[in-house]
Amino acid sequence: MSALKVTAIGNSLGIIIPKEIAVRLRLAKGDALHVVETPRGIELSPYDPKLEAELKAGRSVMKRYRSTLRKLAK
Repeated sequence: MSALKVTAIGNSLGIIIPKEIAVRLRLAKGDALHVVETPRGIELSPYDPKLEAELKAGRSVMKRYRSTLRKLAK
């Protein structure tokens, strides 16, 4: 566990992420972090829960129409 420092960035607040954490999360300048509320508090993650739901729906459609999609791919 690491403590992050809150700093002023213009009229907003920002946090500084130590290099070790950025490497573990595979973050680069300009990447987005998502804020997720959990029972334990707030979690910052590069994981996008909305994207995961969309991917899950897409996988379901692909599974349901597998043979049709294979024919269309020819």
